[in-house]
Amino acid sequence: MLLADVVATSTEVASTRSRKAKVAAFAELLSRVAASSADEIETVTSYLAGSLRQRRTGLGWRSMQSLPEPAAEPSLRVLEVHEAFDHIAALSGSGSQGARAAATAELFARATAAEQPWLRGIVTGEVRQGALDSLVQEGLAAAGGVPLAAVRRAAMMAGSTVAVSPAALTGGEPALADFVLEVGRPVLPMLASSATTVDAAMAKAGGDPDTPVAVDTKLDGIRIQVHRNGDGVLVATRSLEDITARLPEVVAVARSLAATRFVLDGEVLALDDQGRPRPFQETASRTAMSQGVHLTPYFFDLLHIDGHDLVDSPGAERLAALVELVPEEHLVPRLVTADAAEAEAFTSRVLDLGHEGVVVKSLAAPYDAGRRGSAWVKVKPVHTLDLVVLAVEWGSGRRRGWLSNIHLGARDPAGEGFVMLGKTFKGMTDEMLAWQTERFTELALDPGTVRDHHVVSVRPEQVVEIAFDGVQRSTRYPGGLALRFARVVRYRDDKTADEADTIATVRSSFGTGQVSSG
Repeated sequence: MLLADVVATSTEVASTRSRKAKVAAFAELLSRVAASSADEIETVTSYLAGSLRQRRTGLGWRSMQSLPEPAAEPSLRVLEVHEAFDHIAALSGSGSQGARAAATAELFARATAAEQPWLRGIVTGEVRQGALDSLVQEGLAAAGGVPLAAVRRAAMMAGSTVAVSPAALTGGEPALADFVLEVGRPVLPMLASSATTVDAAMAKAGGDPDTPVAVDTKLDGIRIQVHRNGDGVLVATRSLEDITARLPEVVAVARSLAATRFVLDGEVLALDDQGRPRPFQETASRTAMSQGVHLTPYFFDLLHIDGHDLVDSPGAERLAALVELVPEEHLVPRLVTADAAEAEAFTSRVLDLGHEGVVVKSLAAPYDAGRRGSAWVKVKPVHTLDLVVLAVEWGSGRRRGWLSNIHLGARDPAGEGFVMLGKTFKGMTDEMLAWQTERFTELALDPGTVRDHHVVSVRPEQVVEIAFDGVQRSTRYPGGLALRFARVVRYRDDKTADEADTIATVRSSFGTGQVSSG
């Protein structure tokens, strides 16, 4: 299959908001690849989801700023592209930078004017086509004539939609049923939806005065999945990356438990001397290496124990087995209650201890991986800051032609300027994108070259209200801090840049999570 076919489908999907139309476009292409080139199914599936199959390539936006002239006609085949990225990803050692640049130029020289920006987008993770993995699963189900539930379950057990795509398209439901939980093979984690209050979260999770729910402490750590098979232990991240060698503390805890075969779901984080969570960045940095600050694992679910799968068991049964296996010091603090006042009081205590919030969980629901349903509902306090837009980037995919990703700065009275705290394109509606494209074109420092550069610097005048989940250390920005999960709430035309929040306000919140803005 030609890459041009994938790019055309991606463009079609980006041009519509209709979920039905997106799924139909995916299904049509997946049917074609299954009929013509089955060996390309996994790669096409990955590309439709907007991802390379290679975890890392060593490429970034800067390495693709200067591209060769595009090819006049499409000739690249999907497997050729996959093999080219395999080669690029494998380059290392002396001379690898030059070899990577040469290989990249060779690949892009064979790409057409439509294919080049798509390739750049998939490398940088910026294929903005409004397509999630769940939509690709729907496309696979439609193309293969199999139940969507069978595709979702197989993907959960295999750890990815890509891995089960050949079975969905060529083997049918029996082939999908062959994917079962295997101790030692990470499964996709169950995810939580959101609510703004504990009351709302309890109702969403199915709680009422006669139906209790579990209220779990939401720790600000790294999600881990721990598999033990005899003396062998595997520790995987939420993205299923193997980090076993970096977390000897977790391995030691796993080996200390009474059972010899199990799969645990939990978090690992760094604590201070008082048992309060240290800044998230310290935990994140520590999980990237095998030495440094001590990490403590906490577990909140159990998927398998000594030959008995619990994935389909109700939450109450899984939690009972978890409590029997894991000692209290490694259990996520939890309250089981049907009383909203008790749940609110528990949440207040959790926040006072410096944690993120709570996750309200149904005690009747099975473990449903990869979806944000109503069985788990997180509640976190929302922090906001009024910041100033310092620059903005041209969008790609569905946002092509609009100024999209904004650079955020806090006011620095001492330096009489602004300190950058990060970027975001989250929370922007189409109307907002259209408005800000016009607004930031007016504010551009060099209006005559707005279309000539990916990043457009603007006069620091526009104030924007930003919601975020926390603050972390960062060597990327001069202030040494960055916002976590920043998203746009609204533009503040009622405020001038002189009224924006200061870097001192942000620094005062660092480590406490308590932020306010006027």
